[in-house]
Amino acid sequence: MEKPTLVILAAGMGSRYGGLKQIDPVDDQGNKIIDFSIYDAMRAGFKKVIFIIKRENEQDFRSCIGDAVSRYMEVEYVFQDLQKVPEGFEIPEGRVKPWGTAHAILCCKDIIKEPFAVINSDDYYGKSAFQTLYDFLTTHRDDEKFRYAMVGYELGNTLTENGYVSRGCCITDEKGYLVTIAERTHIEKRGDGAAYTDDDTNFTPIAMDTPVSMNMWGFTPSVLGELEAAVNNFFATEVEKNPMKSECFLPIEVDKMLKAGVATVEVLSSKDKWFGVTYKEDKPFVVESIKNLKKQGVYPEKLW
Repeated sequence: MEKPTLVILAAGMGSRYGGLKQIDPVDDQGNKIIDFSIYDAMRAGFKKVIFIIKRENEQDFRSCIGDAVSRYMEVEYVFQDLQKVPEGFEIPEGRVKPWGTAHAILCCKDIIKEPFAVINSDDYYGKSAFQTLYDFLTTHRDDEKFRYAMVGYELGNTLTENGYVSRGCCITDEKGYLVTIAERTHIEKRGDGAAYTDDDTNFTPIAMDTPVSMNMWGFTPSVLGELEAAVNNFFATEVEKNPMKSECFLPIEVDKMLKAGVATVEVLSSKDKWFGVTYKEDKPFVVESIKNLKKQGVYPEKLW
Protein backbone atom coordinates (compact mmCIF):
# COMPACT_ATOMS: atom_id res chain seq x y z
CA MET A 1 0.00 0.00 0.00
CA GLU A 2 1.21 3.50 -0.81
CA LYS A 3 2.55 5.68 1.99
CA PRO A 4 -0.15 8.09 3.18
CA THR A 5 0.21 11.85 2.78
CA LEU A 6 -0.48 14.57 5.34
CA VAL A 7 -2.73 17.40 4.10
CA ILE A 8 -2.81 20.58 6.17
CA LEU A 9 -5.66 23.09 5.90
CA ALA A 10 -3.95 26.47 6.15
CA ALA A 11 -5.98 28.78 3.92
CA GLY A 12 -8.23 30.14 6.68
CA MET A 13 -8.23 33.88 7.14
CA GLY A 14 -7.72 33.77 10.91
CA SER A 15 -10.27 36.56 11.39
CA ARG A 16 -11.08 35.80 15.02
CA TYR A 17 -7.40 35.59 15.92
CA GLY A 18 -6.50 38.84 14.20
CA GLY A 19 -3.56 37.70 12.10
CA LEU A 20 -1.87 34.84 10.27
CA LYS A 21 -1.81 32.59 13.34
CA GLN A 22 -0.37 29.62 11.43
CA ILE A 23 3.09 31.24 11.47
CA ASP A 24 2.95 32.66 15.01
CA PRO A 25 5.67 31.00 17.20
CA VAL A 26 4.61 29.19 20.38
CA ASP A 27 8.07 28.61 21.87
CA ASP A 28 11.39 30.40 22.26
CA GLN A 29 12.90 28.50 19.32
CA GLY A 30 10.37 29.89 16.85
CA ASN A 31 8.38 26.68 16.38
CA LYS A 32 4.71 27.01 15.45
CA ILE A 33 1.83 24.66 16.30
CA ILE A 34 1.99 23.41 12.73
CA ASP A 35 5.65 22.42 13.28
CA PHE A 36 4.68 20.13 16.15
CA SER A 37 1.96 18.50 14.03
CA ILE A 38 4.36 17.89 11.16
CA TYR A 39 7.00 16.56 13.57
CA ASP A 40 4.47 14.13 15.09
CA ALA A 41 3.31 13.06 11.63
CA MET A 42 6.89 12.44 10.53
CA ARG A 43 7.54 10.30 13.61
CA ALA A 44 4.40 8.31 12.84
CA GLY A 45 5.64 7.51 9.32
CA PHE A 46 4.28 10.22 7.01
CA LYS A 47 6.80 11.15 4.31
CA LYS A 48 4.94 13.87 2.43
CA VAL A 49 2.99 16.98 3.43
CA ILE A 50 0.70 19.17 1.31
CA PHE A 51 -0.05 22.69 2.51
CA ILE A 52 -3.37 24.13 1.33
CA ILE A 53 -2.83 27.88 1.50
CA LYS A 54 -3.87 31.15 -0.06
CA ARG A 55 -1.63 32.12 -2.94
CA GLU A 56 -0.70 35.45 -1.36
CA ASN A 57 0.66 33.62 1.72
CA GLU A 58 2.97 31.32 -0.19
CA GLN A 59 6.22 33.16 0.49
CA ASP A 60 5.48 33.44 4.22
CA PHE A 61 4.75 29.71 4.42
CA ARG A 62 7.83 28.74 2.49
CA SER A 63 10.18 30.86 4.58
CA CYS A 64 8.58 30.23 7.99
CA ILE A 65 7.54 26.57 7.67
CA GLY A 66 7.97 24.78 4.36
CA ASP A 67 11.67 25.36 3.74
CA ALA A 68 12.65 23.85 7.09
CA VAL A 69 10.26 20.91 6.76
CA SER A 70 11.42 20.16 3.20
CA ARG A 71 14.74 18.90 4.59
CA TYR A 72 12.88 16.01 6.23
CA MET A 73 9.70 15.47 4.19
CA GLU A 74 8.48 15.98 0.64
CA VAL A 75 6.54 19.27 0.52
CA GLU A 76 3.90 20.48 -1.94
CA TYR A 77 1.68 23.56 -2.00
CA VAL A 78 -1.93 23.76 -3.17
CA PHE A 79 -3.77 27.06 -3.47
CA GLN A 80 -7.37 27.43 -2.38
CA ASP A 81 -8.35 30.26 -4.66
CA LEU A 82 -11.68 32.04 -4.57
CA GLN A 83 -11.69 31.76 -8.37
CA LYS A 84 -11.77 27.95 -8.26
CA VAL A 85 -15.49 27.49 -8.82
CA PRO A 86 -17.28 24.76 -10.80
CA GLU A 87 -17.84 25.41 -14.49
CA GLY A 88 -20.95 27.46 -15.12
CA PHE A 89 -20.84 29.40 -11.83
CA GLU A 90 -19.58 32.89 -11.01
CA ILE A 91 -18.05 34.43 -7.90
CA PRO A 92 -20.60 36.64 -6.10
CA GLU A 93 -19.59 40.31 -6.22
CA GLY A 94 -17.89 41.28 -2.96
CA ARG A 95 -17.10 37.71 -1.87
CA VAL A 96 -13.72 37.40 -0.08
CA LYS A 97 -14.26 34.41 2.25
CA PRO A 98 -12.86 31.02 1.14
CA TRP A 99 -15.39 28.37 0.09
CA GLY A 100 -14.84 26.04 3.07
CA THR A 101 -12.92 22.93 4.04
CA ALA A 102 -14.57 20.55 1.56
CA HIS A 103 -13.64 22.92 -1.26
CA ALA A 104 -10.10 23.15 0.15
CA ILE A 105 -9.59 19.38 0.02
CA LEU A 106 -11.00 19.26 -3.50
CA CYS A 107 -8.24 21.64 -4.59
CA CYS A 108 -5.85 18.67 -4.11
CA LYS A 109 -7.64 16.33 -6.50
CA ASP A 110 -5.01 16.53 -9.24
CA ILE A 111 -2.07 15.59 -7.00
CA ILE A 112 -3.41 13.09 -4.44
CA LYS A 113 -3.55 9.47 -5.55
CA GLU A 114 -2.83 7.82 -2.18
CA PRO A 115 -4.54 7.61 1.25
CA PHE A 116 -4.21 10.84 3.18
CA ALA A 117 -4.76 12.49 6.53
CA VAL A 118 -6.31 15.93 6.94
CA ILE A 119 -5.61 18.33 9.81
CA ASN A 120 -6.00 22.01 10.64
CA SER A 121 -2.85 24.10 10.69
CA ASP A 122 -3.57 25.79 14.02
CA ASP A 123 -4.60 22.81 16.18
CA TYR A 124 -2.36 20.66 18.36
CA TYR A 125 -3.47 17.03 18.11
CA GLY A 126 -0.77 15.09 19.96
CA LYS A 127 1.70 12.35 19.10
CA SER A 128 -0.60 9.34 19.55
CA ALA A 129 -3.31 10.83 17.30
CA PHE A 130 -0.96 10.83 14.30
CA GLN A 131 0.30 7.31 15.02
CA THR A 132 -3.23 5.96 15.34
CA LEU A 133 -4.33 7.60 12.11
CA TYR A 134 -1.22 6.51 10.21
CA ASP A 135 -1.79 2.91 11.33
CA PHE A 136 -5.38 3.08 10.07
CA LEU A 137 -4.43 4.52 6.68
CA THR A 138 -1.81 1.82 6.10
CA THR A 139 -4.10 -1.08 7.00
CA HIS A 140 -7.53 -0.18 5.55
CA ARG A 141 -8.81 -0.05 1.99
CA ASP A 142 -12.12 0.68 0.33
CA ASP A 143 -14.26 -2.39 -0.37
CA GLU A 144 -18.03 -2.33 -0.88
CA LYS A 145 -17.90 1.00 0.94
CA PHE A 146 -15.41 3.82 1.31
CA ARG A 147 -13.44 3.25 4.52
CA TYR A 148 -12.53 6.47 6.28
CA ALA A 149 -11.50 7.46 9.82
CA MET A 150 -11.67 10.40 12.19
CA VAL A 151 -9.82 11.17 15.41
CA GLY A 152 -12.31 12.27 18.05
CA TYR A 153 -11.91 14.41 21.17
CA GLU A 154 -14.24 15.22 24.06
CA LEU A 155 -15.90 18.60 23.58
CA GLY A 156 -14.90 19.78 27.06
CA ASN A 157 -11.22 19.32 26.17
CA THR A 158 -11.50 21.52 23.09
CA LEU A 159 -13.19 24.68 24.39
CA THR A 160 -11.62 28.07 25.07
CA GLU A 161 -12.33 30.55 27.81
CA ASN A 162 -11.97 33.39 25.33
CA GLY A 163 -14.92 33.05 22.94
CA TYR A 164 -16.85 30.61 20.81
CA VAL A 165 -15.59 27.75 18.65
CA SER A 166 -16.82 25.65 15.72
CA ARG A 167 -16.95 21.87 16.20
CA GLY A 168 -18.32 18.84 14.40
CA CYS A 169 -20.45 17.12 17.07
CA CYS A 170 -20.59 13.34 16.66
CA ILE A 171 -22.78 10.36 17.51
CA THR A 172 -21.12 6.93 17.34
CA ASP A 173 -22.47 3.38 17.41
CA GLU A 174 -21.47 0.57 19.78
CA LYS A 175 -18.64 -0.47 17.45
CA GLY A 176 -17.09 2.99 17.41
CA TYR A 177 -18.26 4.03 13.96
CA LEU A 178 -19.60 7.48 13.21
CA VAL A 179 -23.37 7.58 12.85
CA THR A 180 -23.86 11.28 12.28
CA ILE A 181 -21.94 14.53 12.61
CA ALA A 182 -23.46 17.99 12.95
CA GLU A 183 -21.36 21.10 12.33
CA ARG A 184 -21.97 23.59 15.14
CA THR A 185 -20.35 26.88 14.19
CA HIS A 186 -20.93 28.61 17.54
CA ILE A 187 -20.26 26.64 20.75
CA GLU A 188 -19.20 28.38 23.94
CA LYS A 189 -18.59 27.57 27.59
CA ARG A 190 -21.48 28.35 29.93
CA GLY A 191 -20.42 27.93 33.56
CA ASP A 192 -19.40 24.28 34.01
CA GLY A 193 -21.09 23.28 30.76
CA ALA A 194 -21.42 24.34 27.15
CA ALA A 195 -24.11 25.42 24.71
CA TYR A 196 -24.46 26.09 21.00
CA THR A 197 -26.51 28.46 18.90
CA ASP A 198 -27.49 28.55 15.25
CA ASP A 199 -28.84 32.11 15.30
CA ASP A 200 -26.65 33.90 17.90
CA THR A 201 -29.73 34.25 20.11
CA ASN A 202 -31.13 30.90 21.25
CA PHE A 203 -28.66 28.56 22.99
CA THR A 204 -29.03 24.79 23.40
CA PRO A 205 -27.03 22.94 26.10
CA ILE A 206 -24.57 20.30 24.91
CA ALA A 207 -22.76 17.68 27.02
CA MET A 208 -19.08 18.28 27.74
CA ASP A 209 -18.24 14.66 26.90
CA THR A 210 -19.80 14.88 23.43
CA PRO A 211 -17.27 13.45 20.93
CA VAL A 212 -16.27 16.13 18.45
CA SER A 213 -14.30 16.32 15.26
CA MET A 214 -11.30 18.64 15.21
CA ASN A 215 -10.92 18.10 11.45
CA MET A 216 -8.44 15.27 11.84
CA TRP A 217 -9.53 12.79 9.17
CA GLY A 218 -8.22 9.80 7.29
CA PHE A 219 -9.40 9.28 3.71
CA THR A 220 -8.75 7.19 0.65
CA PRO A 221 -8.62 9.05 -2.71
CA SER A 222 -12.24 8.05 -3.31
CA VAL A 223 -13.36 10.99 -1.17
CA LEU A 224 -12.21 13.44 -3.83
CA GLY A 225 -14.87 12.32 -6.30
CA GLU A 226 -17.50 12.61 -3.58
CA LEU A 227 -16.33 16.10 -2.67
CA GLU A 228 -16.35 17.21 -6.29
CA ALA A 229 -20.03 16.30 -6.53
CA ALA A 230 -20.66 17.94 -3.16
CA VAL A 231 -19.03 21.23 -4.15
CA ASN A 232 -20.96 21.32 -7.42
CA ASN A 233 -24.19 20.85 -5.48
CA PHE A 234 -23.14 23.49 -2.95
CA PHE A 235 -22.74 26.10 -5.68
CA ALA A 236 -26.02 25.10 -7.25
CA THR A 237 -28.06 25.25 -4.03
CA GLU A 238 -26.33 27.21 -1.25
CA VAL A 239 -24.28 30.08 -2.64
CA GLU A 240 -27.30 31.98 -3.89
CA LYS A 241 -28.88 31.80 -0.42
CA ASN A 242 -25.83 33.27 1.32
CA PRO A 243 -23.40 34.59 -1.30
CA MET A 244 -20.98 36.27 1.14
CA LYS A 245 -20.59 33.67 3.89
CA SER A 246 -21.81 30.24 2.79
CA GLU A 247 -19.18 27.48 3.10
CA CYS A 248 -18.98 23.85 2.06
CA PHE A 249 -17.91 22.13 5.28
CA LEU A 250 -16.04 18.82 5.18
CA PRO A 251 -17.89 17.31 8.21
CA ILE A 252 -21.29 18.07 6.66
CA GLU A 253 -20.32 16.35 3.41
CA VAL A 254 -18.96 13.32 5.29
CA ASP A 255 -22.26 13.15 7.17
CA LYS A 256 -24.11 13.07 3.84
CA MET A 257 -21.96 10.13 2.71
CA LEU A 258 -22.84 8.25 5.90
CA LYS A 259 -26.55 8.89 5.40
CA ALA A 260 -26.26 7.72 1.79
CA GLY A 261 -24.61 4.51 2.97
CA VAL A 262 -21.58 4.85 0.70
CA ALA A 263 -18.94 5.26 3.44
CA THR A 264 -18.03 4.32 6.99
CA VAL A 265 -15.97 6.44 9.38
CA GLU A 266 -14.18 4.70 12.24
CA VAL A 267 -13.79 7.08 15.17
CA LEU A 268 -10.29 6.76 16.61
CA SER A 269 -9.62 8.17 20.06
CA SER A 270 -6.50 10.09 21.00
CA LYS A 271 -4.81 9.79 24.39
CA ASP A 272 -3.44 13.30 23.99
CA LYS A 273 -5.15 16.56 24.94
CA TRP A 274 -6.09 18.87 22.10
CA PHE A 275 -5.31 22.57 22.27
CA GLY A 276 -5.27 25.42 19.80
CA VAL A 277 -5.16 29.15 19.26
CA THR A 278 -8.54 30.41 18.17
CA TYR A 279 -8.06 33.80 19.84
CA LYS A 280 -4.94 35.74 20.79
CA GLU A 281 -5.85 35.22 24.44
CA ASP A 282 -5.42 31.44 23.97
CA LYS A 283 -1.72 31.72 23.18
CA PRO A 284 -0.29 31.84 26.75
CA PHE A 285 -1.94 28.50 27.57
CA VAL A 286 -0.55 26.94 24.39
CA VAL A 287 2.95 28.27 25.10
CA GLU A 288 2.86 26.82 28.63
CA SER A 289 1.52 23.49 27.37
CA ILE A 290 4.32 23.16 24.82
CA LYS A 291 6.88 24.03 27.48
CA ASN A 292 5.55 21.26 29.71
CA LEU A 293 5.60 18.72 26.88
CA LYS A 294 9.25 19.53 26.27
CA LYS A 295 10.01 19.06 29.96
CA GLN A 296 8.35 15.65 29.75
CA GLY A 297 10.61 14.73 26.84
CA VAL A 298 7.83 14.50 24.26
CA TYR A 299 9.66 17.04 22.06
CA PRO A 300 13.23 18.29 21.73
CA GLU A 301 13.91 21.98 22.34
CA LYS A 302 14.36 22.63 18.61
CA LEU A 303 12.39 20.48 16.18
CA TRP A 304 14.17 21.15 12.89
